[in-house]
Amino acid sequence: MREALRQAKKAYALEETPIGCVIVYEGRVIARGYNRRNTDGNTLAHAELTAIRKATKVLGDWRLEGCTIYVTLEPCPMCAGAIVQARIPTCVIGCMNPKAGCAGSVINLLDMKGFNHQVSVRRGVLEEECSGLMKQFFRELRQKKE
Repeated sequence: MREALRQAKKAYALEETPIGCVIVYEGRVIARGYNRRNTDGNTLAHAELTAIRKATKVLGDWRLEGCTIYVTLEPCPMCAGAIVQARIPTCVIGCMNPKAGCAGSVINLLDMKGFNHQVSVRRGVLEEECSGLMKQFFRELRQKKE
């Protein structure tokens, strides 16, 4: 999760919502991503999607069955869906997102029995650091608007 936080800080430096993600396979980080929606002008430029895209290239397969994804903020519906579709078995989350989170806050897309794949979820890893970075970002954003 510390590496995911480093990625989130890259987004923060770009004045993007500070969300970071890493994917680990066999004990090593194989892909990294951070939020770049505004920078790239692309709705799909979420940390998780970037990392998933990179991991599939590294492994040469769209199935990321032996991987663990670490993300600083609970995934949105799009990213949760991508995690399920990529067959990632485990998702480790820093802090929850009560307004848009789809790993237990609003809905849990990662553990819906109707899908052909469910994801094991671990929540609250480095929660204070992850939520603190988000709070700091939005506090500064509000101050700039005043």
